[in-house]
Amino acid sequence: MPEGPELHLASHFVNEACGGLVFGGCVEKSPVSRNPEVPFESSAYRISASARGKELRLTLSPLPGARPPREPLALVFRFGMSGSFQLAPSDALPPHAHLRFYTAPPGPRLALCFVDIRRFGHWDLGGEWQPGRGPCVLLEYEQFRENVLRNLANKAFDRPICEALLDQRFFNGIGNYLRAEILYRLRIPPFEKARTVLEALQQRRPSPELTLSQKIRAKLQNPDLLELCHSVPKEVVQLGGKGYGPESGEEDFAAFQAWLRCYGMPGMSSLQDRHGRTIWFQGDPGPLAPKGGKSRKKKSKGAQQGPEDRTADPPPPSKAPSRTRRARRGLPEQTKAQQPKATSLQQDPEAPPVSEKGKRKGRPATSGGPSSASSGEGRGITEMGSPGEEGTAVQVGGTCGERREGGCLGSP
Repeated sequence: MPEGPELHLASHFVNEACGGLVFGGCVEKSPVSRNPEVPFESSAYRISASARGKELRLTLSPLPGARPPREPLALVFRFGMSGSFQLAPSDALPPHAHLRFYTAPPGPRLALCFVDIRRFGHWDLGGEWQPGRGPCVLLEYEQFRENVLRNLANKAFDRPICEALLDQRFFNGIGNYLRAEILYRLRIPPFEKARTVLEALQQRRPSPELTLSQKIRAKLQNPDLLELCHSVPKEVVQLGGKGYGPESGEEDFAAFQAWLRCYGMPGMSSLQDRHGRTIWFQGDPGPLAPKGGKSRKKKSKGAQQGPEDRTADPPPPSKAPSRTRRARRGLPEQTKAQQPKATSLQQDPEAPPVSEKGKRKGRPATSGGPSSASSGEGRGITEMGSPGEEGTAVQVGGTCGERREGGCLGSP
């Protein structure tokens, strides 16, 4: 799932690619998308983007004299597990382009497309950031830090620190690979109680005798967890990315892969948290590690894997075998009721997964929709994918790659 840095890189891409373009006509939505129609039409308008945490705002601004006269319109996107923006010729649209904005004549007609293979992405009209999300870890650091330390009595901080880091009410922009990298750098066990880790930061005050340059140097040399929640995503943004095409994809993703120190790296251990998401770490998992959970260590590529190692890295989700392949393998035909539905709430990357208890008894999961923040204390907007999310396609530095629990990869 794209995390805060990927959303910011996407906003940079839109601003750079569309800065000199004039768009015109209606906004076109694919018939298979269940997102809302965009009732916008103008003979000439511009597109700009901004990002906050795990959301991106697209603003359509009519030019003076454009017809019909109308006010600007803003949309807020959440990318789900595979959302991205691409600019393409109008006669060669990329697959799964579910929302399209066309340029106005003269000149070759282009389309800015919101592309979403898995269709878990979402857009809302009106331009309001999703209620309940905290300040952005990248752009609103001081507010983000204050929001966390002011709310340490919240039940969310009774949880392990690795789970608290996915709570978007407090860590808006942090996701699965970022939490692993942040905790690894500080050698914090992922299943240490979140409040235990964070309470010590309330008393941390720089000495008044230090000069400003000395205070900055001390922060850089000895950052705390909240400072890393700001600086580590910033490092990913600084890796950059030139776009979403396959031509630059391998180069961009190679830089990201070289940057990783913990997530999916050989020698690291892994466990699943209570949401079924894999946390990578080194050393002791911590006192709140799931009972019966078995830590598995990632072997180097050259090492031979045994049965236990193979179960540690689930394959990426894929389509069910076709009828021909099923017949060849001797598999039974799927009935219509057995076929997966792409719109199931259980597949919503921002909705709580089905509990183990519910799975055993065959009860359906009950949860709010992707854009609703729970009002109960201790529950909120937690960025989650399905248990095998690490095998899904996500945007990295403006490119699409496989982030998989094996190092080479593909939402909360």
